[in-house]
Amino acid sequence: MSVSLEALLRALNQTLQPEQFNDYCPNGLQVEGRSTVAKLVTGVTACQALIDRALEVGADAILVHHGYFWKGEDPCVKGMKKQRLAALLKADVSLLAYHLPLDVHPELGNNAQLAQRLNLTVEGGLEPDKANSIGLYGQLPEAIDSQAFSQVIEQVLGRKPLHIAGGDKVIKRVGWCTGSAQGYIQNAIELELDAYITGEVSESTVHTARESGIHFYSAGHHATERYGVQALGGYLAKEFGIEHQFIDIENPV
Repeated sequence: MSVSLEALLRALNQTLQPEQFNDYCPNGLQVEGRSTVAKLVTGVTACQALIDRALEVGADAILVHHGYFWKGEDPCVKGMKKQRLAALLKADVSLLAYHLPLDVHPELGNNAQLAQRLNLTVEGGLEPDKANSIGLYGQLPEAIDSQAFSQVIEQVLGRKPLHIAGGDKVIKRVGWCTGSAQGYIQNAIELELDAYITGEVSESTVHTARESGIHFYSAGHHATERYGVQALGGYLAKEFGIEHQFIDIENPV
């Protein structure tokens, strides 16, 4: 079966509601390809390796979390950008990308999907005054010591997280935000949480965690953001009867 590119885009926009976000990049259709989609490939980032693999397996469209045309980047089409765009345009393959809307979605989003895998019950947003809080907080079924929780994260994500101990207290209430969201540790501290999980870490984060008494886990930008786009692709495949394949391009960060 196949679906029109227009109908696919309409479903994505209705589901993720990108107009509600002031994002760092355009959300939606970034590169227009053929008018119908029978096979959808999803991935975290629209790097050259993902494009090449997607073309090899016969993708009509590629759906990612990290697309193109970020604020502040060089707008000139040359070098790496030229090669990526040339490959998509030559093959007549569409590129669709959703950044913050995919982080936030309460069921298909990166944060919601990570919570499911870590067995975390969502209680609210790290930004309590915002309707679309990027990060979330909640609880584990039972308290666990910090080393055991590190092992849980490693088992779920397939990579060992960097753990900065915030003392010797056990962990029950947790905050999390996938990707590069180490700054939200301050929100987690204000909410008096026991631990905070994100993808990346800054030098200052280490001191903040130690001095504030909160366990911090840097679990990988790529590793924490693999799940939302997979869930979204699966939803679209079921909705329209199209083929979906997630392709994971390894990234140690």
